[in-house]
Formats: sequence, C-alpha cells, structure tokens
Amino acid sequence: MVEDSLRKRYFYKLFTNIAGYAIGLITMGIIPRALGPKAFGDFNFLTNFFNQVVNFLDMGSSTAFFTKISQRQKESSLFAFYLWFTVLVTILILLGVSLAGVFRVHQRLWPGQNIIFVYCGALWAILNWVFNVLNQATDAYGLTVSAEIKKLYQKIFSVMLILILFYNHLINLASFFIYQYAIQIFIILSFFWVLKQNRKLPYRWKMTQEQTRYYGKEFFVYCYPLFFYSLFSLLTGIFDRWILQYYSGSVQQGFYGLGYQIGTICLIFTSSMTPLFIREFSMAYGNQDRDRMIFLFRRYIPFLYVITAYFSCFAATQADVLIKIFGGSQYSAALLPVILMCIFPIHSTYGQLSGSVFLATGQTKLYRNLGVPFMIFGSMLTYILIAPQDKFGLNMGASGLAIKMVLLQFILVNVQLFFNAKFLGISFIRYFVHQIIVIVLFLAIGIDSRFFGDFLLRGTPFIFSFIFSGLVYTAVCIVCAFYYPRVFGLYRDDIEFFLRFFQFKDLTAKK
Repeated sequence: MVEDSLRKRYFYKLFTNIAGYAIGLITMGIIPRALGPKAFGDFNFLTNFFNQVVNFLDMGSSTAFFTKISQRQKESSLFAFYLWFTVLVTILILLGVSLAGVFRVHQRLWPGQNIIFVYCGALWAILNWVFNVLNQATDAYGLTVSAEIKKLYQKIFSVMLILILFYNHLINLASFFIYQYAIQIFIILSFFWVLKQNRKLPYRWKMTQEQTRYYGKEFFVYCYPLFFYSLFSLLTGIFDRWILQYYSGSVQQGFYGLGYQIGTICLIFTSSMTPLFIREFSMAYGNQDRDRMIFLFRRYIPFLYVITAYFSCFAATQADVLIKIFGGSQYSAALLPVILMCIFPIHSTYGQLSGSVFLATGQTKLYRNLGVPFMIFGSMLTYILIAPQDKFGLNMGASGLAIKMVLLQFILVNVQLFFNAKFLGISFIRYFVHQIIVIVLFLAIGIDSRFFGDFLLRGTPFIFSFIFSGLVYTAVCIVCAFYYPRVFGLYRDDIEFFLRFFQFKDLTAKK
C-alpha cells in the first residue's frame, strides 16, 4: 500500500516536472542569449554566492524540518518554529550585505558587481530557500499532487512573462531579477494557499518560550554536527566561483553557468524523487524497518542513476548543438565546460539520494567527516586549475572549475556509497561497477548515434540530425534495456509490465 502511494506521488511529480522542464526549455533558450555571457555570468555569480550563504545558515535544518515534520505531521508548532527561523536568517543576510556596503568591502567580496545587484542576489537566494522549504512541507504532508499543479502553473506564468519581455527587448540584468521575484512570489503564495486549504498551516504563529527552547534544542542536536560541514561548504563553494570571477571574469562565469543549466536538465528524474525518497527512508528508519530501507535503496537509486546517465551522456555527445540552441555563437568557447557539466549530474544522483541516507538516519557526524576533507582538497584543486600560470595555476577558467566538480563529485559520492553499503549490508563493489558500465555503455551509444545521424543527414539543418540521433540513441537504449534489464536498474517484472501496457503481449512469454 505504501509502495503504491510512493509510486503514484513520484510519477505525478515526475509528469509535472517533465511538463515544467519542457516549458522551461523555452525560457532557457531565451535568457542566456538575451543577457549575453557577461550579464548571465554576473547573475550566476551573485545567486550562487548567496545560495552558499543560505545553505550555511540553513546548516541542514531544512532537512531536519522535512524529516521531523514527515514523522510528526500533526505538530503544527514545529512548522511555526521553522518559519520564524527563516525570518531570522533573512534578517541576518540582509544585515550582512548592508554592513559590507557601509564598510566598503563589497568590491572585494563581489568583484565588479554593483551593490544594488548584490542586494538583488541576496533576495533571490532568500526567496528560493523559502520556496524549497514550503515545497518540502507539501511533500511531507502528502500534498505533492496539489503542489506540483501549482508549480506547473508557475512555469506557464514564467514562460509567458519572459516571452513578453523578450518580444519587447526588455531583458537585462535588472529586469531579469524582477522577473525572478515575480515567479518566486507567485509559487510561494501558491504553496501557502495549498497548505491553508488542507489545514496544515499553524493555528497560532506565536511561540511560547518553552516551545522555542524545546525546538531550538532539538534542531541544535541535529544540526550541530553539520556546523563545520556547512562552514566549509560555504567557504569552498564561494571560493570556487570567486576565484573564477576574480581571475577569469564574468564571461567565463557565464560559460560555466550555461553548462550548469544544461546539466540541470539531466537531473529531472532525480530532483523529482529526492524529497519523496528522503520521506520514505526517514519513515522506514523511524520504524526500524531495515528491509524497507534496503528495498528503497536497491529499487530506486540504480534506476534513477541510469535515467540521469541516459540524458547526461546524450547531452555530452551533443554539447555543441545544445550550445547553439540555448546560447548561440557568443557561447561557442564554452564547449568543454558544457561537456563536463553534462557529465556532472550523473553522480549528483548518488550525491542527492545516497547522501540523503546519512541525513535521514541521523548520521550527520559521519556525513560531516566525509565531506570536509574533500572540500579542502577541492579548493586547492580549484586554485591550481583556475589561477594564471604566474600564480602557479593552469589558467583553465570555466573548464578548470568543471573538471574539479566532476572529479571531486565522483570520488566523494563513491566514498559515501561505501559507508551506506556498509550501513545497509549491501555490496559496494556491485554498485561501483554498475556506475562504470552504465557510463561507458551510454557514451558509446551516444557517440555512435551522433556519427550515424550526422553522416546520414549531412547538409541538412543541425536540428534534424540532433533529433534523429536522439531517436536512434533512445531506440538502442530500449533494446538494451529489454535484454539486460539489471544493467538499467530494472527487473524482468518491470519489462513485462511495460510490454503489457503497450500491448506487446507476444513478447512477454517466458522461455
């Protein structure tokens, strides 16, 4: 019964995410092109900076909130406490920016940026955080379907608005920030409406001193081990993009930002599943249901890894075409960063899902102890790859940062996987070998499909070859999945279900 509920919520969330991404592709095809590499790079630099600040001040508390509210859904005062916490974080961030302006250190912190746009970046990160918190609340309360419908409305609203701005030649950095605020406020108010309609908002927002102390202590115990992890994450996350901005400038920042956005598309399936996976895993852990935890890990993580690799490997083999579609000729020098950032989401799947096991089971100390050394090593690697040669670096710009992200992600994720496999009593080697096989297989199919499409449709517009290659790639992958379902994270029962669904009854006979 629980499994049916999880499957229904996942596929509904996935369907609306796919529709949202389809709409978002229009927006993505407009914004980098309309802003240009410099303004697009400035936007990415500022929003990433304050995302890092928000993540530090969050310190894992949003995950704690999601985990606890999933387990104690009738405790409305818990909701009220966390929303007051978001108000406190908002005040701290805006105060910090104001002090940087007063003491005239903003140019050191944000090289080449106007202080007005610094405030804009801070407000964007705050609204994005509030959106994520409310989205987690709707998932925790089982209101995924209603919330996903509202997110789809937001996507429709956003594409209509950006088309109006683009048609009237009104897109610049200032108007783009205003556009972002409009769509963020729209979805935040929509989530509040969903929660209110389902009577999930607290009846009383005022907290007693006893409640404040109780929840404060509870969150402190959960989040304290993550303090140093969050601090290093803040410093290294800001350092990566600051070094790129300082030594390579806004244009290289824009190249990296374009690659990051294209890579994000490949995470559509993982981003749909992550909050649902954490909720189910948290509940299984709370019930001490070890078999359920092992089932969730085995059933969903390899499959979602394969789905992400399917999109990522094809995108990597078609990186030059994607640059033409989303950025235009002004981003032609971004080829290597885009290829690498298309590969990056593959192991982000394990990073999101396998990493969430630590948080769902309260292993925050181990999560910290594994992450911090890699962050320190990553910062040293960032400097070596990005700094100019006279500063003992390789001067690789956006490509250097992309190399660092892919390499470090692969190593860290597999270290985390080793400890999760040990915790659950499953084989680490099996999952590690599976990762390599999947990547090699999909890249080989992607390269061959690209060669076949370009050869067969040479002389035609590039979009025809792109679509044809995609169809060939997908067809070959489907055939491979039919004959080797375990490689694709599937079971024979899954194949038979899909064959029956599409009425291929004659193929379902067993040997």
